[in-house]
Amino acid sequence: MDWIKKHRWLFFGLCTLLTWGVWGEFSELIEHEGFPSNYVYVVWAFSMVPCAVVALWLAGWTLDYSPRALLLGMSAGFLGAGGQLVLFEALRFGPAYIVFPVVSMSPIVTIALSLGLLHESANRIQRFGIVIALAAIFFLSWQDGAHDKAVKGGLWLVLAAVVFVAWGVQGYIMKFANASMRAESIFFYMMLTGLILVPVALCMAGPRDTAVDTELWVKGFFTQMLNSIGALTLVYAYRYGKAIIISPMQGLAPLITMVLSLLIFAVVPGPMLSVGLVLAVIALVALSMEKTE
Repeated sequence: MDWIKKHRWLFFGLCTLLTWGVWGEFSELIEHEGFPSNYVYVVWAFSMVPCAVVALWLAGWTLDYSPRALLLGMSAGFLGAGGQLVLFEALRFGPAYIVFPVVSMSPIVTIALSLGLLHESANRIQRFGIVIALAAIFFLSWQDGAHDKAVKGGLWLVLAAVVFVAWGVQGYIMKFANASMRAESIFFYMMLTGLILVPVALCMAGPRDTAVDTELWVKGFFTQMLNSIGALTLVYAYRYGKAIIISPMQGLAPLITMVLSLLIFAVVPGPMLSVGLVLAVIALVALSMEKTE
């Protein structure tokens, strides 16, 4: 417990890393079972509700509702949830193997804004870890496109760039907002904006010819609950840690997904993913070093 109190940013950052990594593995399994990808957003939005209730309970049922809190909280929410919807559109025009490497580099935006506007700094080892983490994120997001769909024009790049900027700015706002409002309130507004955009997600999904089994809906909900828990611990990580460290660290979640695939299903990663795995381990160790220069 003493270690957690002393290293809260690292504890919550690792919680996000773990939950998002496990979520990545189970989300693939659910998709293979036939859960429609178009409805993933809807399930995710509602899975945020119980996490928001727990967060408010931890805050003594106190919610920041000043105009500033509303602006910051809703901005973080719309950038995150809206970015997900734009990502779905990007995947309609471009295959995943070229879209995800662009989107995954959003921590660059967070780092740039935090360095320029918040004047954050890191020690020499952590700066090394940031660079290695960004390289690891790129390799971990690499997907084989040999049998993927063809690229449809250049709209995919515009949409991917929108997500890249939106998620990068969201990370900065989450850190900036933590200086003037409770982390629990930030997450509540993230949940609220996620629900507000559910009708948009349903319109984008369109009608389906076949019904989805109740069991799949339940599995999908609890799978997305891992995503929501990771989002909550990420807000806490930004409260206690520097954005230039937390942002690249959360992008290393595919490391956990790869390890689970290797241990459970004996799926051996290809050369690109293997490089990403090694770099991710090095980056995590370096980012965790708090020794001052």
